[in-house]
Amino acid sequence: MPLYWSIHREVPEGDYRVPLGRAQVAREGGDVTLATYGGAVHVALAAAEVLAAEGVSLEVVDLRSLVPLDMATVLASVRKTGRFVALHDATRFCGFGAELAAQVAEACFGELKAPVRRIAAPDIPVPFTPPQEAFYKPSADQVAQTVRGMLRA
Repeated sequence: MPLYWSIHREVPEGDYRVPLGRAQVAREGGDVTLATYGGAVHVALAAAEVLAAEGVSLEVVDLRSLVPLDMATVLASVRKTGRFVALHDATRFCGFGAELAAQVAEACFGELKAPVRRIAAPDIPVPFTPPQEAFYKPSADQVAQTVRGMLRA
């Protein structure tokens, strides 16, 4: 049985550990940096596929842990692309994306080619039916639209 909101994939055999405090670049890119974690990584990678077909190169940074947080990897990516999007499944207000956006804006303000953006769930209670969840949870389409808008700015 798959985990809630997840996709099927192989599980490594043997002693496999994810290092805390070290983000992983899940997909290399040069136009926009997107940082996310958990199930939203799959959404980001799906959006990166759609954008790649349009000639847009999205770099996806999988944070893997929030505390400790590997901002060095995020900032290195933003300095390379000049654009930043934070994606998470929690609500936008007081969500973790706000912290990421603040840190990127403080550290890379002069290097940004577009304003920092956040993609998150709406500020409503979490729904519990599939159609409502589809409305609530950020989608690959939302990510692609946000990235396209950043590149037009």
